[in-house]
Amino acid sequence: MTIALTVSETVENVDRGPLGRDEMARAVAADIPPGSFVNLGIGQPTKVSDYLAPDSGIVLHTENGMLGMGPEAVGDEIDPDLINAGKIPVTELPGASYFHHADSFAMMRGGHLDVCVLGAFQVSERGDLANWHTGAPGAIPAVGGAMDLAIGAKDVFVMMTLFTKDGTPKLVPQCTYPLTGLACVSRVYTELAMFAVGQDGIRVIATYGTSFAELQKRLDPTLRRVQE
Repeated sequence: MTIALTVSETVENVDRGPLGRDEMARAVAADIPPGSFVNLGIGQPTKVSDYLAPDSGIVLHTENGMLGMGPEAVGDEIDPDLINAGKIPVTELPGASYFHHADSFAMMRGGHLDVCVLGAFQVSERGDLANWHTGAPGAIPAVGGAMDLAIGAKDVFVMMTLFTKDGTPKLVPQCTYPLTGLACVSRVYTELAMFAVGQDGIRVIATYGTSFAELQKRLDPTLRRVQE
């Protein structure tokens, strides 16, 4: 499945600041086609559930065995037995179902998910994904179901900061961290820009608090505008 772009040319929002996490989540939610079966990864992606329209027909899947997951549970909604893969309490929507962990992974590996949204340490210009291990001494590898999702979902969206705390770009010509999947990422959502990734390289959908030219100066991969 190839999800069409919602803009005909790159939009440069230089008169505002970078996107906040909630704004990033709202942008991802807006790009998920109605009626999709979707998995939201641990971390930032879980916030996407808070911005899905109730009438969108989007069904959320979590690898610990649930279809029909709703937004994060708060207050009296919290049921300690009802959590997502990140151990965050969630709500259930009408028609929700539960199943064995193995059946859940069969859904992921069998190509039954339309979209998954994952975090990342690095994404390459060809859409390679590295999100489970930095290779740092003493770091605990935590691949979870990321590899299954990366190869099983029809589209992989990534939510991440564009740079590390020391300013190192996370959108790179080639991943240097252990890979999760090859050429699997189709969209990247960051605080400074949204990107479409594919065989023809990286296209900048929109920028926030920076310009296309400024972004290109800070990133090594060659960037293209949507209309190019």
